[in-house]
Amino acid sequence: MTGVEKLPLPMLPAELKLRGYQEQAIQNWLRNQGKGTLKMATGSGKTITALAIATQAYQQLGLKALIVVCPYRHLVIQWARECEKFGLQPILAFESVRRWQGQLGSDLYSVQAGHQPFLTVVTTNATFMSDGFQSQLTYFPEPTLLVGDEAHNFGSNQLVRSLPSSIRYRLALSATPERYFDEVGTAELYEYFGPVLEPEFTLRDAILQGALVHYLYYPILVSLTEREAERYTVLAKKIRRLIGMGGLEDENPALTPLLLERSRLIGSAANKIEALKNLMRDRLGTSHTLFYCGDGTVEDAVSAESRRQLDVVAQLLGRDLGYRINTYTAETPLEDRTDLHHLFESGELQGLVAIRCLDEGVDIPAIQTAVILASSNNPRQFVQRRGRILRRHPHKSRATLFDMIVVPPESDSDTFEIDRQLLRRELVRFVEFADLADNAGEARLKLLDLQQHYQLLDL
Repeated sequence: MTGVEKLPLPMLPAELKLRGYQEQAIQNWLRNQGKGTLKMATGSGKTITALAIATQAYQQLGLKALIVVCPYRHLVIQWARECEKFGLQPILAFESVRRWQGQLGSDLYSVQAGHQPFLTVVTTNATFMSDGFQSQLTYFPEPTLLVGDEAHNFGSNQLVRSLPSSIRYRLALSATPERYFDEVGTAELYEYFGPVLEPEFTLRDAILQGALVHYLYYPILVSLTEREAERYTVLAKKIRRLIGMGGLEDENPALTPLLLERSRLIGSAANKIEALKNLMRDRLGTSHTLFYCGDGTVEDAVSAESRRQLDVVAQLLGRDLGYRINTYTAETPLEDRTDLHHLFESGELQGLVAIRCLDEGVDIPAIQTAVILASSNNPRQFVQRRGRILRRHPHKSRATLFDMIVVPPESDSDTFEIDRQLLRRELVRFVEFADLADNAGEARLKLLDLQQHYQLLDL
């Protein structure tokens, strides 16, 4: 009947055709009493699967409310768009309490009183932890579903303490739920949300089943400058001495700053800029390219070296080579990001130069090529980055990835074993990228001499 407002009830979009692994994940979540973790490759449809689970929970379990918690504001906007496709009208709870708390309180009363059949809230981690949001959790109706997006973050001490025991149904989403060097945080994540549900959907699965596109992988070997090599050798000797005195990093805290300094040195190696210039001279007519600069050396910080690298890369590409680019960082305002997405999609901008903020959840499927100038050893980062690049798009049949890998300087017998151990970490990323590439043999051959020299042929 015209003029009647449509009620916000979860329902599958008419045009949606769930894939087999998504159907299986939904059934396994229901069988596990409404708890579990979806470990699914970036770009394979975690958001859609979660909303399909909410729809099933509404139909079969009488679900009355959905809370989605994600790390960043731009993900709130992306979730809101997907929610609307499922017939939901979410409250977007982030930034100023005045913008959302009144509406949330009113809608909670309406649901409890039976005047409103369903409530959806999408919020950020920061807002979810705030007193203003935490004070409202006791008023959510029974039953409510809590979805943790990029759920590896929920293993942190702050977020763990904010998780409400009163909410019965729980779902965690992450391509890499295991927290890097944090077994306790990983265990707490699974304790609250539930175990990883079958089927785990890997990048290999996603590529083979057509959820992600195939790709080519080209490692670019980069040497340190003479000055950088001298500093590297000094650090390697100090690291060797400390390991000899006190074991591994978790047993010897004095190792951490040395390993971080070495990571900075590798991440900001000066010759990467020359390698980038040589690469892009022949690619000035290309578009839809993403340049990943250094992301800092700890989980939640961006180093000064990374910021300088971003500025140098932007200057080289934009001013020196005339490649149409813009930077994309955590400081880029939300409205500007939307404009940048459109300009990038259309090709008016040929490239984006980014630090970290493109690692979790950002959906720019038009990306056809990526150049990684620096990367941490955290496996989550490179799994997410590869998934970013491989998202399907009507004008993309295959993606291309260039990865800069720093070659250690010639070492003496005192530091050889340290160089070998540290290079092993770098090569793990290379092998991860190379093995699933369409040109795997060519990519693996690129580092064969290096692997042989450092006795790392087992990788």
